[in-house]
Amino acid sequence: MTDGISLSSLFGSSSGSSLAIFAILVVVYFGITFGLAWYGYKKTKNASDFMVAGRKTHPLVMAISYGATFISTSAIIGFGGVAATYGMSLLWLAFLNILVGIIIAFLIFGPKMRKMGKQLRASTFPEFIGKRFESRGLQSWVGLFIAVLMPLYAASVLIGSGRFIETTLGIPYETALIIFTIIVALYVIIGGLISVLYTDAFQGAIMFIGMFFLLIITYIKLGGVVEAHTALTNMAPLVPDSLQAIGHQGWTMMPAFGSELWWTIISSLILGVGIGIIAQPQLAVRFMTVKDNKTLKRAVFAGGPFILMMAGVAYIVGSLSNVYFFNETGMIALDVAGGNVDSIIPAYINSAMPEIFVMIFLLSLLSAAMSTAASQIHTMGTSVGYDLIRNGIFKGKSTKTILFTRIGMVITVIASVILAFILPDSIIARATAVFMGICTAALLPMYAGGLFWKKMTKKGAYASFFTGLFVSIFWYVFVHASEAVPFGICQAIFGKATLLSGMWVYVDPIVIATPLAIIAAIVVSLKTQPPSEKFVEEIFSENEDNEEIEAGNAA
Repeated sequence: MTDGISLSSLFGSSSGSSLAIFAILVVVYFGITFGLAWYGYKKTKNASDFMVAGRKTHPLVMAISYGATFISTSAIIGFGGVAATYGMSLLWLAFLNILVGIIIAFLIFGPKMRKMGKQLRASTFPEFIGKRFESRGLQSWVGLFIAVLMPLYAASVLIGSGRFIETTLGIPYETALIIFTIIVALYVIIGGLISVLYTDAFQGAIMFIGMFFLLIITYIKLGGVVEAHTALTNMAPLVPDSLQAIGHQGWTMMPAFGSELWWTIISSLILGVGIGIIAQPQLAVRFMTVKDNKTLKRAVFAGGPFILMMAGVAYIVGSLSNVYFFNETGMIALDVAGGNVDSIIPAYINSAMPEIFVMIFLLSLLSAAMSTAASQIHTMGTSVGYDLIRNGIFKGKSTKTILFTRIGMVITVIASVILAFILPDSIIARATAVFMGICTAALLPMYAGGLFWKKMTKKGAYASFFTGLFVSIFWYVFVHASEAVPFGICQAIFGKATLLSGMWVYVDPIVIATPLAIIAAIVVSLKTQPPSEKFVEEIFSENEDNEEIEAGNAA
């Protein structure tokens, strides 16, 4: 996805000294990464440490790890290229990421999740759902959901990482993919979540520095903030006819209301990814790693600026790359990149940035990839090893919690690597959006209802989960053109590309499936036997035992 960046093209004839400096930076980077991973391993004494970092993570570490887990190379490179193509309307996505993913998540969802998760002695997201609704079966279903679907998301990150390493270091993609996966999997499998949190925080700091300088240098190159944005506004007549036809009105304007592009931006990108962040299992579990609600409140002041710097800068710089390329070549960014959206940001970095910055930015991209992949591996591994094997197959009676979790990590890493080898090109952004959309529809109504509604029942949870899951899959396969057309299943069965027509084929499944899942949760819960009052009062009680409770201490 980062075609266009290579060490030789970036460092040119001065590659001798530049490559030496870059090599030193890489050695130092990996030295610190493995040092922090080893530190996490030494601090991991029991299952609680391995699964939820002992529930005593520092707010800064938690916030940066949370943000670094969410922001991957697809956000910086992929969505930055989308912003270069469609414009600054994607800033609404950054706004929603901060509002929903940080403020609402940390101040509303987080405190309830932390307290209730501790009272229920939950170590993973599926276990929290299972214990909240007193259903080991539901825990297994959610664990299976993560185990089956998250490898697709993980594979997209691995693909981007492999292509990135391939183009920067000039080694075969297959070799790059294997090396990257082994490095990340090694410290996750050995050190657990403590290692993930500390390495994430370090990698997040590198990402922050890289994006900060990217923004500053961009505005310097374009003559200042006002000048840059004014120039971009004046370029509206240069929007290609093909984009104008679907609603593009300029890089500083929203698409035409109700147009194909408007539905794509609003439903698939802004709502799908903006709301989807709160239903991500690998992010929700972060709330169970801190010791009190004060920690979560303090984490907002780190998490908000971090997401703004990561996502906001990517969308701003992506859009403004049009001004730079037009000034230098007389072409817009998409034309310079040969129509490949994923090549726009690499092409811009290659052309506009000073050499020393390029080195930092390469490490920023590597950090973004590693931090996301590490959290995915941990979440997938715990879902398979802990939720499916230990608590599903062995009914929670086995004491081999960490062993089963490590086995689960190995299994899901292998599955993710296999997918990374066989998935088609241009799958990264699509796989990310699909996973987040299905997570929102299948998990968010059940998750929110479990946290805030005392009358939410086990059957209501089942109903919302399967409604969100199956409606999403149906819509992707038979209605949503971006997936239905390539799948070809609808064409094979019904003789037409999609069952519906008009604007419906551009409406993301999240808009249809999530409301239906919410309705299913409410209707079924009101018509089924409510949970016992004693159990509900205990888990919703404002009183909290100050004694540390080890997650999964049945082991």
